[in-house]
Amino acid sequence: MPNPPRFIHLRTHTEHSLLEGAIPVKKLVKLCATAEMPAVAVTDTNNMFCALEFSSHAKDAGLQPIIGCQISLAHDPAQPGEKPRLPAPVVLLAQSEAGYMNLMKLNSCLYIGKGGQLPQVTVEELAAHAGGLICLTGGPDGPLGRFLRAGQGAKAAALLDRLAGIYPGRLYVELQRHPGEGGALPEAEAQSERGLIALAYQMALPLVATNDVYFPKAEMYEAHDALICIAEGAYVDQQEPRRRLTPQHYLKSEAEMCALFADLPEALANTVEIARRCAFMASKRKPILPRFADDEVEELRRQAWEGLERRLAVIPLAAPRAEYEARLAFEVDIIEKMGFPGYFLIVSDFIKWAKNEGIPVGPGRGSGAGSLVAYALTITDLDPLRYALLFERFLNPERVSMPDFDIDFCMDRREEVIRYVQGKYGRDKVAQIITFGALLSKAAVRDVGRVLQMSYGQVDRLSKMIPVEGVKPVSITKALADEPRLREAAKEEVVGRLLTYAEQIEGLYRNASTHAAGVVIGDRPLDELVPLYQDPRSDMPATQFNMKWVEAAGLVKFDFLGLKTLTVIQNAIDLIRGTGRSLHEAADGRRLYDPPPGAENDIGHIPLDDKATYELYAAAKTVAVFQVESSGMMDALRRMKPTCIEDIVALVALYRPGPMENIPTYCEVKHGLRPLESIHPTIDHILAETQGIIVYQEQVMQIAQVMGGYSLGGADLLRRAMGKKIAEEMAKERPKFIEGCQKTHGIDAKKSGEVFDLLEKFANYGFNKSHAAAYAVVSYQTGWLKANHPVEFMAGVMNCDIHLTDKLAVYKRELDKLGIPTVAPCVNASLATFSVRGQSVVYALGALKNVGVEAMRMITEARGDKPFATLYDFARRIDLKRIGKRPLEMLARAGAFDQLDPNRARVFEALDALVAYSAAVHEARVSDQVSLFGTAGEDIPEPRIPGRDDWLPVERLAHEHQAIGFYLSGHPLDDYMSALKRDGVKTLAQITQEAVQKGQSFVAKIAGSISSRQERKSAKGNRFAFVSLSDPTGLYEVTVFSDVLEASRDLLEPGRNVVLGVRVDPEGEGIKLLANTVASPDAAIAQSGAADLRVHLNRPEAVTSLAGLLDRLEGRNRARITLCVADDDGREIDILLPRPYPVTPQIRGAIKAMQGVVMVEEV
Repeated sequence: MPNPPRFIHLRTHTEHSLLEGAIPVKKLVKLCATAEMPAVAVTDTNNMFCALEFSSHAKDAGLQPIIGCQISLAHDPAQPGEKPRLPAPVVLLAQSEAGYMNLMKLNSCLYIGKGGQLPQVTVEELAAHAGGLICLTGGPDGPLGRFLRAGQGAKAAALLDRLAGIYPGRLYVELQRHPGEGGALPEAEAQSERGLIALAYQMALPLVATNDVYFPKAEMYEAHDALICIAEGAYVDQQEPRRRLTPQHYLKSEAEMCALFADLPEALANTVEIARRCAFMASKRKPILPRFADDEVEELRRQAWEGLERRLAVIPLAAPRAEYEARLAFEVDIIEKMGFPGYFLIVSDFIKWAKNEGIPVGPGRGSGAGSLVAYALTITDLDPLRYALLFERFLNPERVSMPDFDIDFCMDRREEVIRYVQGKYGRDKVAQIITFGALLSKAAVRDVGRVLQMSYGQVDRLSKMIPVEGVKPVSITKALADEPRLREAAKEEVVGRLLTYAEQIEGLYRNASTHAAGVVIGDRPLDELVPLYQDPRSDMPATQFNMKWVEAAGLVKFDFLGLKTLTVIQNAIDLIRGTGRSLHEAADGRRLYDPPPGAENDIGHIPLDDKATYELYAAAKTVAVFQVESSGMMDALRRMKPTCIEDIVALVALYRPGPMENIPTYCEVKHGLRPLESIHPTIDHILAETQGIIVYQEQVMQIAQVMGGYSLGGADLLRRAMGKKIAEEMAKERPKFIEGCQKTHGIDAKKSGEVFDLLEKFANYGFNKSHAAAYAVVSYQTGWLKANHPVEFMAGVMNCDIHLTDKLAVYKRELDKLGIPTVAPCVNASLATFSVRGQSVVYALGALKNVGVEAMRMITEARGDKPFATLYDFARRIDLKRIGKRPLEMLARAGAFDQLDPNRARVFEALDALVAYSAAVHEARVSDQVSLFGTAGEDIPEPRIPGRDDWLPVERLAHEHQAIGFYLSGHPLDDYMSALKRDGVKTLAQITQEAVQKGQSFVAKIAGSISSRQERKSAKGNRFAFVSLSDPTGLYEVTVFSDVLEASRDLLEPGRNVVLGVRVDPEGEGIKLLANTVASPDAAIAQSGAADLRVHLNRPEAVTSLAGLLDRLEGRNRARITLCVADDDGREIDILLPRPYPVTPQIRGAIKAMQGVVMVEEV
């Protein structure tokens, strides 16, 4: 018989004590099980994030879980006028279900409605939720310990007396010992222990010994100390007081604890007694939903049949009416038997509400689109019979599991739907779901570097050395193995220390936030089922359990996803309607289709056979078209040349690692270049739409049904087993399938075995057709808009990415390709968002960097129908202080005032004076003074704006780039291009045209301004880079391999101009570029010499400025300069200057920027 336990850990912190605990839940359970501890408590700081997860893992490991929480208590409230005092922790442990419920209520008290204050509860709240809980007084840093250390013994005794009344027979005075060198206790423990013992004996209260556990082993102390500094915003080596633990705060063994408290055996024995008293664990529950109607079954039937009638009245039928009715009756019957009518009714209700409010809702997502009931209830907008979608893929009658509808809403209005749900079911019954952000390697390096007081530059460099795989950085261990530069840097002591600490804390949870989409709805106040949390930035509570564990607790998750594409579609339709047209009317007056009555502007009723749309797909002109905008997708489209919606569905399903290898076969069979290979005649009709290839999971199910005699429910179980590669299930299913093939069609075992193997391969590959079809329809809708309403579509797309300048640059390039003019940002022409004027896109003021759409709305509202006449008029009509100086600077840089004053440098320098003038005018108006000369503020003198030369063209473009994020009115290489042309440099447009004509590789020279460089590592370990550049004709990317990269890294910095020698490979209508050489444009120009210039002037004084500039110039490349001036009759007179002068692109730009210079041209 094992020895009886002598000590149980009652105070441990997992990684859910964010930036404080450093033991993952599974690791804690494993450590305790390995040490043969019979029980352990988890008491995370002010949360129960892992209560259910811990219970489940502990039970599975044969360990008794004790659910607890370290809660901050406002033990000494400040009197009016006093400085607030920090709360102190007590520990509460759940004895029973009632105790667990009270612990959840107290957790809600910590966060709900606290408006971001420090989480804490009052003594009154403890008293209100005390039943079933055991209380430990918190040790040396608890409320008693703090009072005793401050010499406030009377307050300590009074509080202990109050707690004893709240927890009769359930209150323990907690002692801690974390001895340092020589066995000396830390100051707090030494100062409070004697007082705590005296109080306990005085009040006849039991003692209990705890070890405040934060990390698994003593060796982790230093890394954990850095973690605490990250949390506190402190430095590891600072002299000022900060929170410090000791190396003793690790998970000690029973023997170590017994040795520490050998003099107080009752304190040890009480840990075991408490563990026995806390014989409760959090359990999983079956799904709980609110009641939607008194008779949900009858309500579902009524809504489903009425809904089907409405659908069939307007859609072209894909099958006889009787088939729809039989399918609906079958589905309703299954939904009733499985007990899910309420779920369907709840989802249908909020979707119907959203549609009635004009909030765009997606046609479907995931397997839910396979349900005809969902289609009838308007949950989805895809006719499952039209697309051959299966109900059993969504809800399998042979495997009871909760249905799961993922709903896409317009990104901007998703919150409104959540508000509706809160209003309908009660705010206390609806919550978001928590998520935890982990401290990944790059962030760990940055955080640890900061608390070690290393320079930002050094830490930034080290962080950038850690490679990224997919979207996540690799671990520090892997980075050290793969990256020689990091290994070299680690030889320096401080860097080695940083990496050692970061390696130990990476992967721990760093912060809590809320899930972007998940919402739970309960039938009772949620804190009776789960503890609640509230993000200070949100007014809506969130569950303290994450997605996985909130469902295990019995709450049903509803996904309210925000899909940007729906917002794009709606925005485009609004812009089309704004021009006075309907969706079915093209800009040139053509009628695009005949909408059903009442569905005139409903994107769901556009025809699915539009020739222009499929031509757009076939030519891969799909920038900004949903799902098909990547270069790989464009390649696939060029090969496939889709001609029907089924092709788009198949492409969405095939374009993933693995299935992609079937795209060439699909395309060749479609275009008659290869015969369709029949797997077996009995199933040819199932695979006809996908050119004989198994593409969808639904096809796997149908083949099992038709060939193997399975029910569709059984076929879904087979698909799941195949997809998860469950060997023992497969061993049972193979003979069943072979036998079914023999019985149903007399197919021999060899052939049916081959088909089974094929199914096994594709069950893993196959994609959910319901999801592919729904997203293909959304893709088609965006493609249709781009093909038929390109101007409004592109403006809508740009509005949805208004803050992403990198994307706006791509869209601006697409506008150029489509031949759609762009009106530059202008305070008299632009709105706050992108708009359409004629067949042009008007650039949005709100798209400039650091301005804010709302601030720009103030400008457009003040403008109204009356354009601003002057800068002074602008300052009088808008309170410029409310706009802010930074946004005004961005407007000036971008040229938004060009209509009022074309000299951007002068406007920029005048802003301070204009803001002061505006403030004076508006203050006078507020005080409502009426002067002798009219209304308030009109007699305030306008400030004088001094004259000055405009910025040089290169400066002007740099300012424009700073405000817009790319070059709109010109390009930094504009002044270089004529000189570079003489050196054989071509533009992107010329090279692309040449590549399309030649159809084979060639070498060329191209100039570019670098916007970004991304370095990667090849499988062989060599570094290479993708460099993004632009020239005056467009944006492009160049691949740079290791030899060129090493030789030219300094030249390939963002912001620099370069001339590249490249190998050009044609790729559809585009090109791929590989860099062979990199040079500075100045070097190339020096070889090509200078061209003569003709300078047009409109002011005589410009001659003096020009003479002053030319006299100062030095340089070898000289050319002749001719001045062109007009006489009184408007005739041009050329004056050739007597000697050649140095001429470079920079000099040409400086001449162009002078006041009085109209134009500079090469002759």
